[in-house]
Amino acid sequence: MANSPSGDSMLDRLVRILDSFDSENQSLSVIALARRAEIPKATMYRLLDELVGHDLLARNKDGQVRLGLRLWELANRSTTTQDLRKVALPFMEDINQLLGQNTQLSMLHQDEVLIIERLSRPGSVVNKANVAGRMPVHSTSMGMALLAFSRPEVIREFLTRHQEIMESTHPNFRAEMAEIRRNGYASFDGYIDSETTGAAAPILDSSGYQVAVLSVVVPRDSSSLQPAAMALRTAVRGISRALLLTNKA
Repeated sequence: MANSPSGDSMLDRLVRILDSFDSENQSLSVIALARRAEIPKATMYRLLDELVGHDLLARNKDGQVRLGLRLWELANRSTTTQDLRKVALPFMEDINQLLGQNTQLSMLHQDEVLIIERLSRPGSVVNKANVAGRMPVHSTSMGMALLAFSRPEVIREFLTRHQEIMESTHPNFRAEMAEIRRNGYASFDGYIDSETTGAAAPILDSSGYQVAVLSVVVPRDSSSLQPAAMALRTAVRGISRALLLTNKA
């Protein structure tokens, strides 16, 4: 695609525009969007007309800009996430009913935890995971479970890119990884919210490496952690087997 005077391509600018939206900024003014995407306002107004025309972005009545429905449509054509969600949902529903807490399905993507699905539950504890939202690896049970069951080169490269924060937050990283692998799940108290504990277990491929992770958030210092861990480990074994059968079909 053609480059701008600044040297970045149209695709670069499009990705920055779409990346400007997150769970805390689901709609933005054109000026705010231009600032976050680092695109001149005049260029942003021109690009906006094209993106709205293709339904990749949409304008609210108040002039705010949000992501368009076509992005949701395109994202839901992804075979990887479709198969994963279809297989995992019955197990998630069982855990949701059994524990009475929110249940999440997530993947490791671009060094962050990407939330693929979440089942909510009335009266459950605080849960900051949102579908299509991202969370840090180092401060979530989801992220640490995903990392612990990643291929060695993935772990090695992740640590190279994030050495400082991992050394400061997980000084006993190797021991933590070994414990998570031994237990078959990760759990952390109060990293995201001081009143809760997260528990996460990996969904594995035929080689024993993670493809995703299933997790719940339970009250901190409660008796629900062990039942949650047991339920998660049972569920991910079922999901892993079902995915293998799906991939063979």
